[in-house]
Order: sequence, then C-alpha cells, then structure tokens
Amino acid sequence: MKKLLLLIPALLIAFTVQKAAAQSQPSPLDMVGGIKDALLQGTTKSTDQLSAVNGFLGNAAVKILFPPEAQKAEKTLRGLGMGKLCDQVIVSLNRAAEDAAKQAEPIFIDAIKHMSVTDASNILLGPPDAATQYFKHNTTAQLFAKFKPVIQVSLNKVNATKYYNNVAGEYNKLPFVKHLNPDIADYATQKAIDGIFIEIAAEELNIRRNLSARSTPMMKKAFSFAQMGKKAL
Repeated sequence: MKKLLLLIPALLIAFTVQKAAAQSQPSPLDMVGGIKDALLQGTTKSTDQLSAVNGFLGNAAVKILFPPEAQKAEKTLRGLGMGKLCDQVIVSLNRAAEDAAKQAEPIFIDAIKHMSVTDASNILLGPPDAATQYFKHNTTAQLFAKFKPVIQVSLNKVNATKYYNNVAGEYNKLPFVKHLNPDIADYATQKAIDGIFIEIAAEELNIRRNLSARSTPMMKKAFSFAQMGKKAL
C-alpha cells in the first residue's frame, strides 16, 4: 500500500507532463498556418528589402558582380582605363535585380498557397533552411520562367544590356581573347533569384531561433513545439 501511495505523485507528474506536451503540440491546421505565416513573413520582408534602392547593390551577400567568365575581361578593361564602364555594368545589374524583386512576392505567395500538411511538417521539423530548400525545389523553374522577362525589361530599363554589350564589344576587339557572350539576362535572372533565396534563408533562421521574430500566434505555437521537440532528442 505504501509503495502504491509513493507511486501516485510520480504518475500524476507523468500524466501532467504528457498532457502538457499533447496540448503544446500544434494541430495540422496550426502547423500549416504557422509555416505559411513564416514563409509569407520571410518572403515579404526579403523582397521588400531587396527591391529597395541599394537592396542588392548595398548588400555584400547578394550583390551581383561580373559573371565568372567575364571577370578576366573586367580586370583587363579596368587595366585599360575603362573602370567607369565596368562600374556601370555592376550598378545596372543590381538596379535591374532591385527592380525585378518587386515582382517576386506574388510568385512566392502562390507557392505558399499550395503547401500540404506533409510539406509543412517536414519544414517545421527539418533543418534550419528547410523552408528555403522547399522553395528552391518547388519554385525555381517557375520563378526563372516568370522572372526572366521581368529581368530583361529591367536590364533594358536601367541600361544594363547596353553597358554589358559595350563591355563585351570592347573586350572582344582585343586580340587572342575568348569572346564574351553579350547576353547577360540568364545570369542576372539566376543571381536575382539566388539573392532572394539568401535573404529568405536568413529570415527563416531568425524565425527559428528568435521568439520575437514570430509575428503571429500560429508561428509562435508551431516553432515553439519544433524547438521543444529538437531539445528532447
């Protein structure tokens, strides 16, 4: 009898812990809602930052430079006194990306709408960049197809096409050099998309690590549960 009485407090504690854990576990609706809120916050914040003046140009993590195959040309032309032309190319590439970033948010929002419960669960309990990887896997091809025309218009709008054509033209006049392809739209499109993903990944990590970054009740509930689950492992 005494042993039974001693067991009662332990059983009550275990029951209380189990009940608390069950209450803290988000429902599938909360899980999906929390993840969607986080993705919406991350994409909105990222695209707003990158579409601002100097959003790309002033951010070393995403700043677009000459394509790797053109960096030798850049160095050669700067050595020939054409540094201003090279600078114009870099500025205009980043201005084009900033201009195009304004158009990215609706594309991400559409992808968020089609997320399943399984997707949400995998993201919530996955690695620190699980949401970003979900976006990359499910939207990169569509983003590129939809983004490139916007980038092309932006490149023309800020004279990036003209400046890069001038660089390629000047470099291609030199003897014994491998000619540059003057079409830079594909490169600029991919770099603009990469930049957005870099910013989304940073915001995702911030949401996962910092309670204050979770702006909705469902975000708080979902990510707090994920944190507790990982600590228990």
